[in-house]
Amino acid sequence: MKNKKTYYVLFVFLIASIFTTFLSCKKDIEKTATKSIASIEEITEETLYRPNFHFTPKANWMNDPNGMFYLNGKYHLYFQYYPNGNVWGPMHWGHAISEDMITWQEQQIALYPDELGFIFSGSAVVDKNNTSGFGKEGITPIVAIYTYHNMDGEKEGELNFQTQAIAYSLDEGVTWTKYDKNPVISNPGIKDFRDPKVIWDVKNNKWIMVLAAADKVMFYSSTNLKDWNLESEFGQDFGQHDGMWECPDLFPIKIEGTDKTKWILIVSINPAAPNGGSGTQYFVGDFDGTKFTLDTNFKTQLQKQNAVWLDYGRDNYAGVTWSNIPEEDGRKLFIGWMSNWEYARDVPTETWRSAMTIPRELKLKKSEDNYLLVSNPVSELYKYVSKTIIKETLHVKRQKTITSKDEVDLSRISLQFGIKNLNESKYIFLFHNKFGDSLSFGLDNIEKKYFVNRKKSGKVAFSDKFANTISKANRINSSSTLNVKVLLDKTSIEIFYNDGETVMTEIFFPNKPFETLSVITSDEKLIIENLKIEELKSN
Repeated sequence: MKNKKTYYVLFVFLIASIFTTFLSCKKDIEKTATKSIASIEEITEETLYRPNFHFTPKANWMNDPNGMFYLNGKYHLYFQYYPNGNVWGPMHWGHAISEDMITWQEQQIALYPDELGFIFSGSAVVDKNNTSGFGKEGITPIVAIYTYHNMDGEKEGELNFQTQAIAYSLDEGVTWTKYDKNPVISNPGIKDFRDPKVIWDVKNNKWIMVLAAADKVMFYSSTNLKDWNLESEFGQDFGQHDGMWECPDLFPIKIEGTDKTKWILIVSINPAAPNGGSGTQYFVGDFDGTKFTLDTNFKTQLQKQNAVWLDYGRDNYAGVTWSNIPEEDGRKLFIGWMSNWEYARDVPTETWRSAMTIPRELKLKKSEDNYLLVSNPVSELYKYVSKTIIKETLHVKRQKTITSKDEVDLSRISLQFGIKNLNESKYIFLFHNKFGDSLSFGLDNIEKKYFVNRKKSGKVAFSDKFANTISKANRINSSSTLNVKVLLDKTSIEIFYNDGETVMTEIFFPNKPFETLSVITSDEKLIIENLKIEELKSN
């Protein structure tokens, strides 16, 4: 009996051990499976949505570009950044550096909030003559000019909760010291008083600041970046006013093909963009060191159009230009935030939120009595071409496949082509995959409008404003020819019609990568000429 009892106890113990081991293994398997699923989801987000050649932060929330300058072979990009989450929060200045504006190296956070407030948008200048007195031992100071946003003041219903401040760097923008007498410009009683952009006025030998102030801009001047005088105001009688003015920029630029210089004033507005939400308008005129005056011809343009837009897509906002670009380069270089306040907080990326547009070169063209601020991708992008496909002519009868994933990776391409002998027809170019995701763009030459349609582009339900309309832009010339340049980078498309005369930028989120590019048209004699497809390497 004793032996039987012993055997029974041993048997029960053995069964219990096996069961415990099983449960333990099951938990381990479940843990491993959970980790694998999480890993797959992370990989999927990175693979599907992290751009190949547009700047994104490694993690968390980003919006407006800030404080951009060039120095010693490096482009500096600062940006509105919240390091503790993927939605808007207490603003910092993030920082990235590049030698070509395409491959970026993210740096440590540049500016942190303090007792005076969050660090809102602004600019930075290279103080070559040490007008500020911040330079030491022959080191040229970089001076940042930014808006303090005091949340306590805003919550208490005060109007003066935004002020302007400065900080300086003696190590080329890596670390910053805030000026001990901030703010340098107090609030005059304007609720939205922000986003200072500062330039050096060569002719008048002083610093000029343009500042957004509710529904207008204000111009200030200074000789030392510390003491500022109000010079003038502009804007209440011109342009779009159905939203708040933000992120202005001011710079001189030559009219292409002439020696004549005009001044450009860029002003972002939210909402009230041409296709809803956030957008950027511009003005052409003259600036005498004190006052901005609209060009007569451009004033007539505004009377006809109400506003003239830098980009007619829904996802190019708060863009400004780099400072201190060398004279021998001479370009006006621009970058914008590639999103829209209508849905920026809701887009389906969890690790990070938002990207910047591709950096662009701005040029001013005059056609008859109209001015056009045209934009095109910077030439540095094309150093990253890894494959080129050229098709001199494509004859299209109603529908044709232009290219597919068998030829090129459609998640990273530059596409260029031309069309002659346009008819009163629709020209639809369609990126699509076998899962039913599609993104279309093109020209409705019956209505004389360009368009982008992302209604079926994949994930669209995260916001009822994301794909509620088809974006459109008026065709501004009646030529029988059309030239098109397209950049597609996983989750964004940037379209440059007729050498950048009309630009449309939009984001999208396909469930799977696009596999095919096709054209659909009612023009039975369509010939696509000089088609060039370039696959671009990851940055």
